[in-house]
Amino acid sequence: MIIVLKHGATKEEIDHVVQKIKEHGLTPHVSEGKERTIIGVIGDERTIQNLPLSIFPGVDKVMPILSPYKLVSREFKSDDTLVTVGQDRKIQVGGKRLHVMAGPCAVESLERLMTVAEAVKASGATILRGGAFKPRTSPHTFQGLGAEGLEHLVEARKKTGLPIVTEVVDTRDVELVARQADILQIGTRNMQNFQLLIEVGQTNKPVLLKRGLSATIKEFLLAAEYMMKGGNHQVILCERGIRTFETQTRNTLDLAAVPVLKSLSHLPVIVDPSHATGKWELVAPMAKAAIAAGADGLMIEVHANPEEALSDGEESLKPPKFHAMMQELKKIAAAVGREL
Repeated sequence: MIIVLKHGATKEEIDHVVQKIKEHGLTPHVSEGKERTIIGVIGDERTIQNLPLSIFPGVDKVMPILSPYKLVSREFKSDDTLVTVGQDRKIQVGGKRLHVMAGPCAVESLERLMTVAEAVKASGATILRGGAFKPRTSPHTFQGLGAEGLEHLVEARKKTGLPIVTEVVDTRDVELVARQADILQIGTRNMQNFQLLIEVGQTNKPVLLKRGLSATIKEFLLAAEYMMKGGNHQVILCERGIRTFETQTRNTLDLAAVPVLKSLSHLPVIVDPSHATGKWELVAPMAKAAIAAGADGLMIEVHANPEEALSDGEESLKPPKFHAMMQELKKIAAAVGREL
């Protein structure tokens, strides 16, 4: 359920409601909106069915949340969530400004990473992406540099000022990655790795959650719910294509998911056209379409020499192509009332 507080409810009144909820073994989640405060109640609500919450001082009304995802839903929070990123906390994903996360699929060496990092920053990217740990379909392909790759990303951040997003694939690595990265990525293959979601939910770092290969929107949002239930409300959703019968592209980019997700949830939504299409020549058209559909940002793979890339070279843009795309995206952004 959600408890809607009256406009101007005092801190003492809010604290009183929160304390009563905790006394009954339930977990309260306080969301402060522009107009009023809402308290979400998670747990077996039968324990408070005889508690007259509606007459508590400062309470306006008590309402059930009908969707299976409680904290993620628009019912719990009507205002859009802004996820603050970076050591200076100047980047806000989910606002009027669109943000582009760009970089190589995998961190291969410091030299190669720096070449791309400097290029994407010059073209307008605001966040550097790069995989240190790489879960791959085949065990015979490049699995990433691990901790060494993280060190390279940190060095690139020092030199460019770009916050870094990288994937965490194992519960044992969450502490290490959270200590180094600005955004923790949960990859598509781990979207329903519930122990990993729970562990990441205990951190205070922003999380980029990618949609699973065959996940429904309901399953996608319930995965985000796992982390929010743990206390981490800084979640960014990422549509990256789903598996269908079509073979002309790597996956099928579900752009309808963008407005659907934004209608159901208050969380920001970005799109990864690189993994969705699997072909570099399709990345720019789908990036434009994603912004037109209402996405809050993009994740783009860029490599200085895709022919020698150790991972996903076929879907990576060369820096000049990325720069040209960014110029075109500015026009689309302006047309839909956004900034890039």
